[in-house]
Amino acid sequence: MRPRSSTGTTRTGTTRPVVASLAVLAVAALSACGARVDAASGDASASAAEGCVDTSGDTVKVGFLNSLSGTMAISEQTVHDSLQLAAGEINADGGVLGKQLEIVSEDGQSEPTVFAEKATKLITSDCVAAVFGGWTSASRKAMLPVFEANDSLLFYPVQYEGLEASENIFYTGATTNQQIVPALDYLAEQGTTSLFLVGSDYVFPRTANKIINAYAEAHGIEIVGEEYAPLGHTDFSTIVNKVKAAGADAVFNTLNGDSNVAFFKEYNNAGLSADDMPVVSVSIAEEEVGGIGVDNIEGQLTAWNYYQTVDSPENDAFVKAFQAEYGDDRVTSDPMEAAYTSLYLWKAMVEKADSFDVADVQAAADGVTFDAPEGTVVVDGENHHVAKTALVGRIGEDGLIHTEWSSEEPIEPDPFLEGYDWADGLS
Repeated sequence: MRPRSSTGTTRTGTTRPVVASLAVLAVAALSACGARVDAASGDASASAAEGCVDTSGDTVKVGFLNSLSGTMAISEQTVHDSLQLAAGEINADGGVLGKQLEIVSEDGQSEPTVFAEKATKLITSDCVAAVFGGWTSASRKAMLPVFEANDSLLFYPVQYEGLEASENIFYTGATTNQQIVPALDYLAEQGTTSLFLVGSDYVFPRTANKIINAYAEAHGIEIVGEEYAPLGHTDFSTIVNKVKAAGADAVFNTLNGDSNVAFFKEYNNAGLSADDMPVVSVSIAEEEVGGIGVDNIEGQLTAWNYYQTVDSPENDAFVKAFQAEYGDDRVTSDPMEAAYTSLYLWKAMVEKADSFDVADVQAAADGVTFDAPEGTVVVDGENHHVAKTALVGRIGEDGLIHTEWSSEEPIEPDPFLEGYDWADGLS
């Protein structure tokens, strides 16, 4: 069974239109790259990757696409660093199928349209074998039709809202049942009966909160407020006043980027704390803690699948290697680790397939494993997600996140929440 796409065939078998400008751009790119395109239908009989990627020499190109500027740079620069670390390690160990990785880096500038443009460039002009990057779901949604139209591969390293699967994307961050649902289960076990939802105003928080509302209704939790702010927003006085007045047991936070700095400073200014109204965040990791300031966020909760404090030989080696490369003061985080892991998973798929060809890599993907810093991860060849262990952590005075709760075993990915009766109709 082929993975389902959010822009192609849906679970019900109907077809949704792709943004016209991106589709035209993708078809033009296919022609430029040497793929054969039917002028009437726009269908390509050969992929851009097949006609463009050069594997004849001693190197093969891969693309890194991260926001190195704009509101998301606080988070995405770290992902870029960990990808560079993985590439250096792989090259030092002989490369992939004996070929050294040649890195082409691009800045997504925290703008979805720029991500789509740069993805097209990487695929059709730079002729990379695969692209690694993206952060916000808006950036991923903008890139998805580009990768599908060009039949190329994107490895996406960040937790997201689920309800998507594409044969051209490998999702190495958590899907909903591996992060948000376990976090809600944890809160319910702690006796939480009311929640206030705060998020950035784009697809991930909106969809995540739709899922949270469905969960809450089925589990007797009252949603007492739901507020959104634009990405990059810095004035949270009104929203925090609403949170304080609502008096919820806890806040579920899906803010992204540097908006979290302003939110938690205002939260503290309003006299709110982890003791009286804890905040569970799903986009704040170790790197963001430093930007927010430990004094503003100590004791608050996060939900991820990896923390720097994970106790394993693989993680010890990862942290030491990262700090040796970038400085002892640098921290590691979940998206960084998922990005680092993604490059090794691609390497394993290529070597299992004995080929850089997209179709061969897709066919070889199922069951590919890697002993990652977070623990062993396994690729699901049907939905292109990976099995991951869920963790709820608490931010300590040392600025690191320490595990409060663990699922103990990897959770199989269920991006469409098909295993949850309360989620019927969400997708």
